[in-house]
Amino acid sequence: MSAKIKIIPFGGVRENGKNMYAVDVNGGIYILDCGLKYPENELLGIDVVIPDWDYLRENKDRIVAVFLTHGHADAIGALPYFLTEFNVPVFGSEMTIALAKIGVAAEPKDKNYDDFHIIDEKTEIDFGDVTVSFFSTTHSIPESLGIDLKTDEGQIIYTGDFKFDQTAKPGYQTDYARLGAIGQAGVLAVLSDSANAENPAMNASEQTIAEDIEETFHYREGRVVVACVASNILRIQQVFDAATKTGRKVCLTGQDLEKIVNTAMKLGKLVFNDDLLVTMDQLDQLSPAETVILQTGKMGEPIKAIQRMANKQEKDLNIQEGDLVYITTTPSHAMDTQVAQTRDMIYRAGGEVKAISDDLNSSGHAYKRDLQLMLNLLKPKYLVPIQGEYRLLNAHADAAQELGMPADHIFILAKGDVLTYDQGKMGLGEGITVSDTMIDGIGVGDIGNIVLRDRKVLADDGIFIAVVTIDRKKKQIVADPKITSRGFVYVKANKDLMQESAQIIRKAVQNNLDNKEFDWGHLKQDVREHLSHYLFEQTHRRPVILPVIMEVNQHHRRSTGKGKDGETTQEPVADKPKGKAKAKAKDKAKGNEQPAKAEKANKPHRNRKRHHSSKPATTTDKQA
Repeated sequence: MSAKIKIIPFGGVRENGKNMYAVDVNGGIYILDCGLKYPENELLGIDVVIPDWDYLRENKDRIVAVFLTHGHADAIGALPYFLTEFNVPVFGSEMTIALAKIGVAAEPKDKNYDDFHIIDEKTEIDFGDVTVSFFSTTHSIPESLGIDLKTDEGQIIYTGDFKFDQTAKPGYQTDYARLGAIGQAGVLAVLSDSANAENPAMNASEQTIAEDIEETFHYREGRVVVACVASNILRIQQVFDAATKTGRKVCLTGQDLEKIVNTAMKLGKLVFNDDLLVTMDQLDQLSPAETVILQTGKMGEPIKAIQRMANKQEKDLNIQEGDLVYITTTPSHAMDTQVAQTRDMIYRAGGEVKAISDDLNSSGHAYKRDLQLMLNLLKPKYLVPIQGEYRLLNAHADAAQELGMPADHIFILAKGDVLTYDQGKMGLGEGITVSDTMIDGIGVGDIGNIVLRDRKVLADDGIFIAVVTIDRKKKQIVADPKITSRGFVYVKANKDLMQESAQIIRKAVQNNLDNKEFDWGHLKQDVREHLSHYLFEQTHRRPVILPVIMEVNQHHRRSTGKGKDGETTQEPVADKPKGKAKAKAKDKAKGNEQPAKAEKANKPHRNRKRHHSSKPATTTDKQA
C-alpha cells in the first residue's frame, strides 16, 4: 500500500526565519523545527513573530513529535510557546536540546514539561510508517543535523541550515558519506536551505574567518566591541581564541549570552581559560587595548543593543571615543537599512565600524555551488526550496534547473500550501490558512493586522481626542468639546484649527441629539467623518480620531453646603407649604422653640435624613 504524504510549511518560506514544516505521512504529523523570526520595521512594537498553528490545534492528536535541526532562534525560538499547547516529545542533539531547555524554562506555562530526547547522527527512530534518522551538517553552531524521514515511497530530507566547509572542526563537520548513502537509497523530496542562494561566490572557510578576527584584535589599539548572535557558538569560540592570543580579556553582556556560554562550556562545546572572562567592574582596571566587549543584546540579537550603546542608553557600557564595533554576524537583507543606521550612530558616538562581511563571505548558509553539490549527493526527485524570501527560493530553483531538474519538479511554496504526494505524483492540494502570530510583551497572538495598522497611523499622523458631555434628555451639549492632540499638531500654535474643530464637533453632536432615532455608534462615526474630512483638508494628515462622548444625568438637587472633604452635598428638594414655613420662621424669631420642634416631629421620616453625594451629578461614560 502506497503512503499518502503531505508537506505543509507553517513558516520559513518567502520570509527570513520562523522555520517550521509539517510532514504528514498516513495521518501522522512530523514537525520539523519550531522557530521564530525577529520583526522587521513595519511591525511596530512587536518583539518576535512565531508561526500560526490553528491547523495543528485541530489535529493535535495526530502530531507524532517535534524534530530540531540546531539551536538557533529560527529553529527553536517558538518552541516555548508551542509546548504550552502541545504535549509532544521533542528530539534534538545534546547542544540543541540544552539551548531549547533554556527557552522553555523561561515560559511559566512549560514548567512541568519534560519530554526532551537527545539524539545524534547515528540515531534511528522507528515510528511504524516512518523511520526518522539524522545526518551531520556544517553550520555556525555545533551538532547541527539534517533530518531523514524514510517512507514507503522514498525518503523526505530536511537539510536545516547548512554549508560545506572542508576545514570545519569536529562537531561542525558534514558527513559526506552519509549524504551519499541517503542519495543511493532514493530521495523522494528534499526541503533545502535557500538563505544564501543568490550568492555566486564561495563562502570563506571558518579558518580564514578566525584569522581575520585575530588580526583585527592584534592591530587595534582601543576597545573592541564585538556584535554577535548569542547562539553562534562557533563565532564566540573564535572571539575567545583571538582574545587569548592577543592578550585581551572578554566581558560578556546580557543574561542570554551568559546562559548560553555557561551551557556550551558545561557541554564542552566552548573551551577557554578561566581567567579570560572579566566582569563589568573589572573593565576599569584594564587598558582599552586589553579589552573585548561581547555584545549580543536581548534574545541574542546584537544590532538593537549596539544602537543603545551608541545612543548612550545602556546603564553600564556605551560606545566611547576610539572604540571599534566589530560586527561578526551577517544580518539579512531585510535589515540593511537598520544596519546602515546603526553604523551612522556608532560614528556619531566617536567609534568606528568594521563588519566581517565587508571583506569575507562569512555566511553560515550554503551558496549556489554548495546547494548544487547537496542536490548531486541526494539526487532527489522533487525539490522544495525553503528558508528565504521569494527571490532566494527562486534562485535555488534556477540552480537546480542548471543541474537538469525539471521545472515542474520544483515547488516554491507559500505558508499554508499543501504539497501532496499520492499515487506516484506530487502536486499542490487544497491549502490551509496560516498567518503570523505576534508576540508583544506577554501577549501571544493578541496583536493583529488592525492593531498594527493603528500603530502605524499613530506613528505617522498621531492621535486626535475629542471629549464632549451631553444631556440626552434635554438634547443639549452640557460642556464645550475638550480637544487633546498627541503627535498631530502643536496645539498652542494651531488655535484656529482647534477652535474650528470644536465647532465641527459641536455641530455634529447637536445634529445627532436633534435626531429622534439617536444612536451612539452613529454619533461617534459622524464626529469621526466630519473631523477627518476637515483635518485632512487643512493638514493633509489622517490622525487616529477618538471621540469620547459623556452623558450626564442631571437630577434636581439643591446644595446644602460643604460635606466631608469639602465636597458639596445635596438633598432632594421637597415641596413644603409656604404658610407653615413662614410660621416656623416667625416662631423661631420670637424664641418660641416648642412649636418648631413639634412641627419637625410631624415631618415624614424620609425627610429627616440628609442624602450626601460625592458628585453633583451622575455621569455615565459611554464607549469611545
